[in-house]
Amino acid sequence: MHFLMELASESWRLLVEAAPYVLLGLLGGGLLKAFLDPEWVARNLGRGRVKPVLKAALWGVPLPLCSCGVLPAAAALKKQGANSGATTAFVIATPESGLDSITISYALLDPILTVARPLAAFITATLAGLAENYLGRERLGHRQDAVAITPAAPSGLDLAALACGCCATAPASGQEAATPQGLASRLRLGLGYALGELWADLALWFLLGLLLAGLVGVLVPNDLLARHLGGGISAMLLMLLLAVPIYVCATASTPIAAALILKGVSPGAALVFLLAGPATNLATLTVLTGLLGRRATAIYLTSIVVCAVALGLAVDWLYTALGINPVAMLGQAAELLPEWLGQAGAGLLLLLSLPVLGRRLRAGLDRLRHRQTATSACASSSCGCSEEAARPR
Repeated sequence: MHFLMELASESWRLLVEAAPYVLLGLLGGGLLKAFLDPEWVARNLGRGRVKPVLKAALWGVPLPLCSCGVLPAAAALKKQGANSGATTAFVIATPESGLDSITISYALLDPILTVARPLAAFITATLAGLAENYLGRERLGHRQDAVAITPAAPSGLDLAALACGCCATAPASGQEAATPQGLASRLRLGLGYALGELWADLALWFLLGLLLAGLVGVLVPNDLLARHLGGGISAMLLMLLLAVPIYVCATASTPIAAALILKGVSPGAALVFLLAGPATNLATLTVLTGLLGRRATAIYLTSIVVCAVALGLAVDWLYTALGINPVAMLGQAAELLPEWLGQAGAGLLLLLSLPVLGRRLRAGLDRLRHRQTATSACASSSCGCSEEAARPR
């Protein structure tokens, strides 16, 4: 019981510190949804090897999409004529950063990491996109319709569901309503998107990230991580081994990174986690292989690994050169806001999360009942159920 109380207290503290900035980031994402025309974006990403990559990386940084949510957006860009380098840059920059993750970084981390995170995402995305456009130049004309080789690509929902379950609430791209005209209508659209669809995509993973951060704060001894992840190339590589195969969105990774720094992990190693975790996981890499091809996926993964380690070392050097104690700097922005505002924001986020968690629970129970029904039917059947289950529908 004492452990549960400590875990709840630590997780609530992080939520109170982050909530006003999360809400600010959600509203920023809603404004982007309301006023940024996707067709206009796509028209600017087709021709040239350098400018489309720079534009895709720059536009991808503020967009609040996770690594699975960005896949249908990237597929749409590819279909509308964006070249492979621009698509690669967009797929890297978007999940690694976003207005929501930037604001929560300001709340839970410090000004240096708040700036370093989107800057690192832009640098990584740009280098990867340029590498794809130049090293893969013989494929640019050949793979303009590469998305067609992916059977699951007809809609944004299918691609997102193939990558992971975090965006299962997003509508299929063919079902999206036309953007309304007029300032008031667009603002209503943006607010509805921010507090509805966008938060529905983030809520479960953000709350899980808070719980994981609370577990790190309660269970991990203060000197354990400092001995192994206190800095240097070995710390970066260990963090890559942790971050690359798992899924964690940019917003959810922030409280985990803050908890790791408090336990002695260097800011550079934490940056590696913030860059590699949201942009890489096994399911996303599988989908990207179908979307862009094996060569582009290899360039994608190699660019993230190399840039994350190099930028992590650079950030550690900067802290050392400036004589800054990262633990002392952590979370100072949250102290600028009154306590009641943080608690009100935390309460609002939890209130918005209840229907999301309810839908997730019902969907999980439905899947469980479906499996149990199928298992019972298979067990009671006299025929070979394995052949029947394997038969194409």
